[in-house]
Amino acid sequence: MDRRDDVKRRKLEMILDRFFRPGRWATRASYALGLQSGRPVHVDCHELPVSRLNASRPLRVAFASDFHAGATTSARVLANACAALDALAPDVLLLGGDFVSVRADDIHALAPLLAKVHAPLGKFGVFGNHDLRANRGVLVDALAAAGVRMLVNEVVRLPAPHDDVRIVGLDDPIRGAPRGEVLDAADGVRILLMHAPDGLLAAGNRHFDLALCGHTHGGQIVLPGGTMPYLPHGTLSREYPVGLFQLEGDRTLLVSRGVGCSTLPMRFGCPAEIHVVTLA
Repeated sequence: MDRRDDVKRRKLEMILDRFFRPGRWATRASYALGLQSGRPVHVDCHELPVSRLNASRPLRVAFASDFHAGATTSARVLANACAALDALAPDVLLLGGDFVSVRADDIHALAPLLAKVHAPLGKFGVFGNHDLRANRGVLVDALAAAGVRMLVNEVVRLPAPHDDVRIVGLDDPIRGAPRGEVLDAADGVRILLMHAPDGLLAAGNRHFDLALCGHTHGGQIVLPGGTMPYLPHGTLSREYPVGLFQLEGDRTLLVSRGVGCSTLPMRFGCPAEIHVVTLA
């Protein structure tokens, strides 16, 4: 995104934030009208066969992205999504960024909810473009207190019995500096965690077994017939707007609609969702 366009978008979001925030009137109204689509949150389930997985039991991965805590997302949607994540009983929890919309302090409405999600093999997240326009230090501290480790071009080895699995977290491809070469340091089964489909550009033709991202919101507003009037910035956002994609080289990409709302406090034809992927 051109820097001037980014500045203009930021100004618009700040103006809307100040308009929607008093008394949280906008989210209360949209939730009551069913335009936040978070009751209950949709759970998208997949099973992915991975022949190289050595563990004696399947690996259960929960994934959620784009919470957008703030003036455009109802607190009840956040609570519903986190309760649903915990109910999935995942082995590991992965989070695809955009924890907040505009203000870093809004993380304090989300982090305690994430703290209640039990994931014995760990909780890991990456930053989204909205996070990198906020105070990153505030986000890191709050998420760390919730047990979430943030990954910026890092590889993490899961503990036994899934110590043959690597979580590879890329920096945000919109406002950060993703380094796809970190995949080269990951042996075993590779799960690539990134904010947006454009993370694929950094990964290049390197192998991964599963890539998880959000950013697109699935359009957030989808008209009858499936038309998406707007998709967030990104070279690959329109090519991979939402859903499960099989890529060349036996690679699987999952793009989430996400949980919250950005810019406008509503979803239409595009309900919030979280995911569980079972690797076996």
